[in-house]
Amino acid sequence: MTEMQHVEIATDGACKGNPGRGGWGVVLRMGGTEREISGSESHTTNNRMELKAAIEGLKALKRPCRVTLSTDSRYVMDGLTKWVHGWMKNGWKTADKKPVKNADLWFALLEAARPHQVQWVWVKGHSGHPDNDRADKLASDAATAR
Repeated sequence: MTEMQHVEIATDGACKGNPGRGGWGVVLRMGGTEREISGSESHTTNNRMELKAAIEGLKALKRPCRVTLSTDSRYVMDGLTKWVHGWMKNGWKTADKKPVKNADLWFALLEAARPHQVQWVWVKGHSGHPDNDRADKLASDAATAR
C-alpha cells in the first residue's frame, strides 16, 4: 500500500465590508513544490470567505493526502472540531434550534475533506506566521481586484 503524501495548506479569507466584496487565498506546499490560488466574490461575508479558502485548498488536491490545514478563523476551526457533529445530529440546527449559517459551505467543506486525512490547525492571524500572511495577502488582493 502506498503512503499518502503530506500537503500543508494555509488558508485565509478577507472581506471589504462585511458583507461586501470578499476574497480567499490558499498556499499549498508538498515537498519542495508550492502553489498559490485565490478567488473572489462580489457580495459575501468574511466567514464565507474563510470557509471558501479551506474548501478550495482541499479541492485543489488531485488524490487523497495527509493534510495539515492551517486557518486563523476560529469560526472554521470551532465549526469543524466542536460544532459540526451536533449540527448534523440536530438536523443542521444550532443549539438554540436556528438553522446553521453557511450550511451550503459547511456541506462543501465536509465533502472536500472526505478523501483526506486532515489535521486542522489554528494560527493567530496577523502575527507574523509566514504562510498565514501569504494567504492573507492573496485573499485581500483578490477582494480588492476589479
